[in-house]
Amino acid sequence: MVGARRSNDWGFPRWRGYNASREATEVRICDRYGCDEPGDRPAPKSPNSPERWYFCEKHAAEYNRNYNYFEGLTEEERKRRERDERRAAAGFAEASHYGWAGPGDGTRSGDELRALDILGLETDASFDDVKKAWRRVAKENHPDVKPDDEEAARNFAAGQAAWNVLKTAEERREWKGS
Repeated sequence: MVGARRSNDWGFPRWRGYNASREATEVRICDRYGCDEPGDRPAPKSPNSPERWYFCEKHAAEYNRNYNYFEGLTEEERKRRERDERRAAAGFAEASHYGWAGPGDGTRSGDELRALDILGLETDASFDDVKKAWRRVAKENHPDVKPDDEEAARNFAAGQAAWNVLKTAEERREWKGS
C-alpha cells in the first residue's frame, strides 16, 4: 500500500462536486469552421430535422440572426405551414374563456361586457353598433367640446378604454376565424 493515495472525496466537506471524476471529459467543439470554442448550443440543420449543429455562443447568435424558418419552401407551402401552426396554437387561445364572467352567452369576456355597459349597449351588440356608440360617447365628452369638465374627461377616458377592449376582442375573433 505504499503507492496508494487517499481519495479526497470522503468525509465532509467534499472537495469536488458530486459526479465529478478525474477522467477526461469529452468536449464538443463548435461546428463553425475554424472555431475552437466549446459547441454547447444546439441549432437545427433544417426545419423539422432531428439533426443539429453545435455552436459556441457567438456563432449560435450569428446563426439565429440569419435563420429563416421558411427557407426552401414555395409560397404555397409557406402559407400552408403557417396556417397549420396557427391552427395548432389555437388551443392556447381557448384558455381565454376564463376571462368570461357574468351574464351573456359566454362569447364575450367580463371585460367586454363591462365595456359594452360603459357604451350603453346590449350584450349582443354588433361591432358596427360599438363603433357608433364609441363615436357618440367621444363626441359628447371630448375635452375640446367640454373643456375643464372632470366628469366629461372621465367619461371620455372610459369610452376610449371600452373601445380598445372591444376592438382588440373583435380583432382576436377575426384572427381565430381565419
